[in-house]
Amino acid sequence: MENHKEDIELADEGSEQELFEHHRIVVDAGQQMLRIDKFLQIKLGGHISRTKIQAGADAGNLLVNDNPVKSSYKVKGNDVISILLPEPKRIFELLAEDIPFKIDYEDDDLLIVNKHPGLVVHPGFGNFTGTLVNGLLWHFKNLPSQSGESRPGLVHRLDKDTSGVMVIAKNEFSLAFLAKQFFDRTNDRRYYALVWGDFEENEGTITGNIGRSLKDRRMQEVFPDGDFGKHAVTHWKVIERFGYVTLVECKLETGRTHQIRAHMRYIGHPLFNDSTYGGDRMVKGPMFTRYKQFVDNCFKMCPRQALHAKTLSFVHPTTKKWVEFKSELPQDMHDVIEKWREYVKNRPTE
Repeated sequence: MENHKEDIELADEGSEQELFEHHRIVVDAGQQMLRIDKFLQIKLGGHISRTKIQAGADAGNLLVNDNPVKSSYKVKGNDVISILLPEPKRIFELLAEDIPFKIDYEDDDLLIVNKHPGLVVHPGFGNFTGTLVNGLLWHFKNLPSQSGESRPGLVHRLDKDTSGVMVIAKNEFSLAFLAKQFFDRTNDRRYYALVWGDFEENEGTITGNIGRSLKDRRMQEVFPDGDFGKHAVTHWKVIERFGYVTLVECKLETGRTHQIRAHMRYIGHPLFNDSTYGGDRMVKGPMFTRYKQFVDNCFKMCPRQALHAKTLSFVHPTTKKWVEFKSELPQDMHDVIEKWREYVKNRPTE
């Protein structure tokens, strides 16, 4: 009896989703010996090329009975096959567009992009054009997954209104190699978030399952009893205190949709000006007219959730060395933090 289980892992912070296919196949007892790349191409309905399967094997993403194998391995009855591949589904035609974006680093294997706020990462319903992917197709003609797939070069993504550092793979091997690190959480991602309120401690950990809200499908909700959603862990530490708001660094141990935004709201510290999670109103502070005006001015200065992907670290596909990339805060977050610093210095007597 064949058991073919397919999972698509959606790993993310706030739509910073990494999209992967994880296939698990138990081979029929009577299966004749056959190269595993050919076997998988047949078994997966022909929608995944042998080249992609071979790249996955080269990156160590193809396992038989929990051991990595080459694409030339001959499958036999009762083998348990597991393979991790970038998500291949395509819903519409991709268009190359001259979309501006900033590249902080580039080599033969990857790009490091510093995404500006307001830029959608890839096309989807409601955003068919004008995305980072459309721009990548314009500037780079041979990114992996381009043929028949909707996310060329992507192993993760950021929300439209989240800024910061992203990695883009430039070839099949790099895509598979990086995808495994994101899937296994062996990379390191750190974000700067300006959140409402002060903290008693200097650092801490938030643990709680995250899943789509049962009341509002735009939101993710924390389910502390673990009866719904997926396991999620966020580590945070204070960078700078401003009394009514705090700048924190968040390190993701897992990656779920809107993880930082949902976790921070759950512990009573929604992100500053996060309209989805209640941070776009005055959460902390006095009811003075002057203070209200100050907060409104800050909202205008940073018209989005104050969240920035500051640091991304991983093992490089070719050199196999640990590399780290950082991005400076964008102007809107920089300016609003400076404004809060000035407020703390000159805070009126209350």
